Amino acid sequence: MQFQTPAGTLSLINEPVYSFGSVDNSRQYSSERLLDSIYSPSSIHGILLDDKPLIVLGDTGGCTGIHEHSLILHNEAIYVAVGRHVVKLNLFPLSVAWALRVDDATCFGVYVNVERNALISHGELEICRFSEAGEILWSAHGADIFSEGFSLHPQYVQAIDFNHNSYQFSYDHGESHV
Repeated sequence: MQFQTPAGTLSLINEPVYSFGSVDNSRQYSSERLLDSIYSPSSIHGILLDDKPLIVLGDTGGCTGIHEHSLILHNEAIYVAVGRHVVKLNLFPLSVAWALRVDDATCFGVYVNVERNALISHGELEICRFSEAGEILWSAHGADIFSEGFSLHPQYVQAIDFNHNSYQFSYDHGESHV
């Protein structure tokens, strides 16, 4: 997955065999960030700038792949979903600003509603609105895992759970209407 940024071409790649702290990796990153040091990471994503490996991120929890909602660019910052976390990267210089655990299992993706300046994570168990400073503004859950759909609407965030219950969460406080 590639994005054009003011700093250059940013690539997000899956690094499933990367070993943190090893000199035997096929690609050497300038910076490593293991988000959970207790268990082995199930999700490992590499970030390259103009094809130069810069930062590799790893986390436990459910395995996250690379897809269109794995990364967003908002207000000259990058937000990446990896494992159970959203990680904010500063562009100048490209560096980790913070990592925020947004779900107990897996963060499926990260979204932004520009009109509301709302950053939203779609987790397996939680829908979360967070700030650019890395604070959870609200977090909400449903009766089952949010695996059957997710979308942003002008007035609410919609998530559909495994039982096909549709939840509408308000942007302001996260209250839901089923």
